Amino acid sequence: MTYTYQVRTYGCQMNVHDSERISGLLEAAGYLKAETDEPDVVVFNTCAVRENADNKLYGNLGTMLPKKQANPRLQIAVGGCMAQKDQDSILDRAPWVDVVFGTHNMGSLPVLLERARHNKSAEVEILESLEVFPSTLPAKRESAYSGWVSISVGCNNTCTFCIVPSLRGKEKDRRPGEVLAEVQALVDDGAIEVTLLGQNVNTYGVEFGDKGAFAKLLRACGQIDGLERVRFTSPHPAAFTDDVIAAMAETHNVMPQLHMPLQSGSDRILQQMRRSYRSEKYLGILDRVRAAIPDAAITTDIIVGFPGETEEDFQETLRVAAESRFAAAYTFQYSKRPGTPAAELPEQLPKEVVQERYERLLALVNDIAWKENQKQIGKTVEVLVATGEGRKDAQTQRLSGRARDNRLVHFEIPEGEARPRPGDVVSVKITQAAPYHLVADLGPESNYSLRRTRGGDAHDRRELESCGVPTPGSGKVSLGIQIRPKSAL
Repeated sequence: MTYTYQVRTYGCQMNVHDSERISGLLEAAGYLKAETDEPDVVVFNTCAVRENADNKLYGNLGTMLPKKQANPRLQIAVGGCMAQKDQDSILDRAPWVDVVFGTHNMGSLPVLLERARHNKSAEVEILESLEVFPSTLPAKRESAYSGWVSISVGCNNTCTFCIVPSLRGKEKDRRPGEVLAEVQALVDDGAIEVTLLGQNVNTYGVEFGDKGAFAKLLRACGQIDGLERVRFTSPHPAAFTDDVIAAMAETHNVMPQLHMPLQSGSDRILQQMRRSYRSEKYLGILDRVRAAIPDAAITTDIIVGFPGETEEDFQETLRVAAESRFAAAYTFQYSKRPGTPAAELPEQLPKEVVQERYERLLALVNDIAWKENQKQIGKTVEVLVATGEGRKDAQTQRLSGRARDNRLVHFEIPEGEARPRPGDVVSVKITQAAPYHLVADLGPESNYSLRRTRGGDAHDRRELESCGVPTPGSGKVSLGIQIRPKSAL
């Protein structure tokens, strides 16, 4: 009997990448991706970091109960960070769940589903240490032209607000040869863009004793033919070194974009957060990045309302944000995470104080982002055409994608021109700016041009495969690591 599946993903890029592995595992085990909203298996890949993560999970699980009662074949699995954190208590709150698995053993999912089906009882398997590095598992990539590559998992930092280290464990690094083999395999399949992932990508190499490993990895990616765009997320300011800046500036396919979490502009609050840098060091990093890469777009994360934050502390955050001139800022209201040191700190701030500060910060960073985006008007930029980036493309008759600096661009196509495919690259002239996106509408000097790419070809092949049309050398599931001779590693 063939079963269908659906994966629902919450949280960060690491979770998105993990969901590709979960899909690959299920398809390798004979499951088919559901074409309707009535799959046989629903997998919740959860987050425990984002605000109200618990409420979202259990609320969504609640909606599954009547579906489970109506369809005895339906199986519900919960994985990811919330599963690692809550473990058996998930079944206490949602006894209709069939499988609970953690961040360290996602490879066990197909076996756990089969065991639960056979035994007609729930299966819970949570390991406290990594069983298999996730990138060695099969993957069903969401995109044919762009892919995630995990270079490490876990984190050695002890930020007081963060629960990630207890859920993902200590940092474990892949060997450079394994990472580059996976990047090469993606490129061989048609990808022209990769994003290197890690909780702290710039501490890569700590496990095998090479402090310069991340800069070397970026430069090695520059030697891969056909790889046009390399991105990475997220680095930690405390470990961000000048060799990484030089590698970014000197490697042709590393994009002029940097996501550098600030969290707070107050040195006192940074100390309370156990963030081992101060605002002066942070601003110095941005100055050196911009000196080496003048067109770099820098984005950040900021937390408002950390316990004990005073108005003076908050003013420091506003000051540093203003000086940093972020192209975008992801702003969060502090919320307690049970099991973190910050949850036990005194002086937890009232919700209304946090909300008022949050609104002031949001107004500032949006205004700065708008002004930074207005500087792009009149420039011609290269855009990698994407699927799912423009929610209003159907109404506006535009397409969307990301510029080299990762800014979102919505653009028009000249009448009579071929329609670009996802994975193709267009050159467009920016005509309008908003805080969160750019627009390139047609005009007398629009400078529009289209370059068809291997990424677009790969997208076409995937579309044909999804319709049941075989293509030479195609495969439905790609392995994370391509086997190579030792000399290549």
